[in-house]
Amino acid sequence: MASSRLKYLSLGVLVFQTTSLVLTMRYSRTLQAEGPRYLASSAVVVAEVMKIFTCVLLVLKEHSYSMRALNSILRQEILHKPIETLKLAIPSGIYTLQNNLLYVALSNLDAATYQVTYQLKILTTALFSVSMLGRRLGIYQWLSLLILMTGVALVQWPSESAVTPEKEAHSAGSQFVGVAAVLVACCSSGFAGVYFEKILKESKQSVWVRNIQLGLFGFVFGLFGMLAYDGERVRESGVFQGYNTVTWTVVALQALGGLVIAAVIKYADNILKGFATSLSIILSTLISYFWLQDFDPTGVFFIGAILVIAATFLYGYEGKPSPNPSRA
Repeated sequence: MASSRLKYLSLGVLVFQTTSLVLTMRYSRTLQAEGPRYLASSAVVVAEVMKIFTCVLLVLKEHSYSMRALNSILRQEILHKPIETLKLAIPSGIYTLQNNLLYVALSNLDAATYQVTYQLKILTTALFSVSMLGRRLGIYQWLSLLILMTGVALVQWPSESAVTPEKEAHSAGSQFVGVAAVLVACCSSGFAGVYFEKILKESKQSVWVRNIQLGLFGFVFGLFGMLAYDGERVRESGVFQGYNTVTWTVVALQALGGLVIAAVIKYADNILKGFATSLSIILSTLISYFWLQDFDPTGVFFIGAILVIAATFLYGYEGKPSPNPSRA
């Protein structure tokens, strides 16, 4: 009974995190407010700081709130093992790029289209798992990947609408930028996720310590990117220009979302994750249409979305056990 409750709690947390982050990020990037809009590069840096602080508290809790034990474990794992720490610079840099790309994508795509297209990370993760971890995919997994690509292609299918040529050209340009950002984010997500999984399997260290290491590199890379691309605006109006309640909500969801999922994912099987993805896509579509009002669904979009949802379930289907099965 307790296990069943934890599963449903996991489902609720997964749906809430994946849906709320996308919708609030999209809302924050399209919200018309006085003064300058917040810098996406700044939000990425602040999220890394928040993630590091949270992980430090979790490590402290693991060691019975002993500051001496915390200091010892951080020095031993971060300062005394520089090679192991440097290995995390690669996925950290890629995650930083990915986080910035998500802001670009949601500045140019509605939440529903983004949610469906971003499921291509299943494809990239599967391919990197095969090449880097030596996993073997079953017939259901390969079939689901083909269905997934078909569904995403249909979602991106251009629709006919009565708009002026100038507006249509601008919309097409924004769509291209958004889709390109999502595709690069999918590739980076797949590679970084598999690379990080490989590192975790090769060591026995706490996942929270590994996230501190990731966060430290992410902070450095993010700070460098912010100064390189938005340095002038930072000097003029500060790092926290344009921040409001919505912005802080986005930052908190981005910083804590991955940690929350890491904490509850052990209770969620593949079918449950499929339900979470499906519910998130449906909720994002409904809220984009009724609340944000930036999405005009078509029959082709719904067919594509159904195919993507079906592919998500099929990829997690447990068929006959194989010598080295793949898991989503």
